Amino acid sequence: MPEDLSAAVSAARTSDRTDKRPSEVRGGAQSKRLLLLCVSVPSFMINLDGNIVAVSLPSIGRALHADFAAIEWVISAYTLTFAALVMPAGALADRYGRKRILVVGLAVFTLASFLCGAAPTAVILNAARAMQGVGAALLLSAALALLSKEFQGAERAPAFAFWGSVIGIAITLGPLVGGVLTQTLGWEWAFYVNVPVGIVMIALSVRAVPESRDPDSAKVDVAGAGSFAAALFLLTFALISGNHRGWSDPLVVATLSVSVILFIVFGLVETHQARPMLDLSFFRLPTYVGANLAGLTYAAALLTMLTYIPLYFQGGMNVSPTTAGLMMVPMALPLFIVPRLVARYLTHWMTGRALLALGLTFVSIGLFALSALASAFAPGPMLIAMAIAGIGAGILNGETAKVGLSVIPPARAGMAAGVGGTVRFAGIVLGFAGLGAILFERISAFLDAAPIGPRGRDLSSASTFIASGDLSAAARLPGTSVALAHAGFAAGYQTLFAVAAVIALAGAMSSLWLIEAVAPSRRGTESDEIIPEFE
Repeated sequence: MPEDLSAAVSAARTSDRTDKRPSEVRGGAQSKRLLLLCVSVPSFMINLDGNIVAVSLPSIGRALHADFAAIEWVISAYTLTFAALVMPAGALADRYGRKRILVVGLAVFTLASFLCGAAPTAVILNAARAMQGVGAALLLSAALALLSKEFQGAERAPAFAFWGSVIGIAITLGPLVGGVLTQTLGWEWAFYVNVPVGIVMIALSVRAVPESRDPDSAKVDVAGAGSFAAALFLLTFALISGNHRGWSDPLVVATLSVSVILFIVFGLVETHQARPMLDLSFFRLPTYVGANLAGLTYAAALLTMLTYIPLYFQGGMNVSPTTAGLMMVPMALPLFIVPRLVARYLTHWMTGRALLALGLTFVSIGLFALSALASAFAPGPMLIAMAIAGIGAGILNGETAKVGLSVIPPARAGMAAGVGGTVRFAGIVLGFAGLGAILFERISAFLDAAPIGPRGRDLSSASTFIASGDLSAAARLPGTSVALAHAGFAAGYQTLFAVAAVIALAGAMSSLWLIEAVAPSRRGTESDEIIPEFE
């Protein structure tokens, strides 16, 4: 049994030992072990799927004849529905039962994974990816709510450390498994691999997970969920469409404007709810705000790189999917190792504020180094820079959720878990679309400034091919050579990495400014002392 899981179970055994027979203690420990697996493996599936798909994107694009915008939607259709629905899914879990929503989410995710693998066109694939996001939102919000509800006091730190390590395993294996599956069996198996895991987890969850709900939960906030989902969809649509239609295009401007209006409507709706989907009063807590900003910047700056860096390797260095997956290991492996080291050596003497700031600083340093190295296409130094960023990600992976939930009453665990998931995946959606816009614009500006280069429609086509990593197709267009395509590709990624580094640095500064410096001995063990106003 992994050490983090062993520690969590040991803590549970100790807390359950008073006035109980040995057989009852053993049964309680086994139940806790199964429960921890049931809430961690769904997160494993979500992260494994995302990282498998990242390595498979070039193959998907070629097989389905998809351009850069369609490739963006393979990621965005999933993360958008995830980000838009994970918060109302948390409210559903609180109201109708966290176990029930977990099982429903697993079923939807598993079915959608099969449909993704069987998709004959990019449109159908993206629709199935959106369905996958619905299932992921349901299962993740329920899983985090169960984790927060069932593991209290001394159990919480090792439980969250195990959860973070499981995510690290998924992120570590994702590029490797994705590369091997794509190169040997085809990109479809990047989705089919979820089907047997999902079936097993449904059966285990039905047996091992206890039901729990918030007794004070109200009806689902349909108006809030609808306005938030529509606002986030329109914002993402505008960011992706702006690359191709132009930022002054009337449709893009109108979409952005309506998105802003809908976000305002969402805020107004939530202030008039007796039991809101998003309890805005929690945002009076600086620690909660700081932890969510850390999660947002971590997702936008680093988690998006798990998609962009494989594209860089396959496009700029012309490596195979398997090789690209292997080259992701220095960034991905720390997400498995570091959370365990943090739980064992750092949480006892470093505050949550210090850990989040430290993790984001490591991410920023690694990304700045990648920016400096982007034009050299030198794999050795880049792998070192990736490892530095990965160490920071390993510190952040479980810590952002733990710090945020530490100031929330257990009865609102579903809502708080939904907010945390929404923030993280909204960061991926907006970061991926925003960085994609920056990548496309930088490549276009570079090609436009070249003394001899593509012009007009050829410029737009060349920029699209280069941004998607298909440099050979770009080089066949009038005015574009292989050397110019590589130079434009490097310039685009140099800017992309630099902007992501600035985002991470801003997150580190906001963590130091907002998060309360709670003593390490209190974190996750005496949360009632931190939130007397909710008692």
